[in-house]
Amino acid sequence: QVQLAESGGGLVQSGGSLRLSCAASGRPLSTYAMAWFRQGPGKEREFVAAISWRGITTYYADSVKGRFTISRDNAENTLYLQLNSIQPEDAAVYYCAAGPYQGSRIEREYSYWGQGTQVTVSS
Repeated sequence: QVQLAESGGGLVQSGGSLRLSCAASGRPLSTYAMAWFRQGPGKEREFVAAISWRGITTYYADSVKGRFTISRDNAENTLYLQLNSIQPEDAAVYYCAAGPYQGSRIEREYSYWGQGTQVTVSS
């Protein structure tokens, strides 16, 4: 099994930037396709971005395309999400997830989840 731990959330001004990290332990990160999801207040959890095992292919929700960048460093067992031009609607708890299916946007196809990191946006 792999354990995931997110960090890097916090309070950011609208238009600002933030980088989230997801540290993996227990098994090599390279074993898994990875993704970020988020859950805003009063909303369902939604797909944000996904990345292939070696980081060559990335996938994004339309709402974040061009503003967010997913990346991974398998040597460091860490997944990243760079958030730029942050908007109030980006405020949410962000979760990293690991699973076998590259590019999946479906929650139930991810077997392992972190505890989440909160992103709060001030306007």
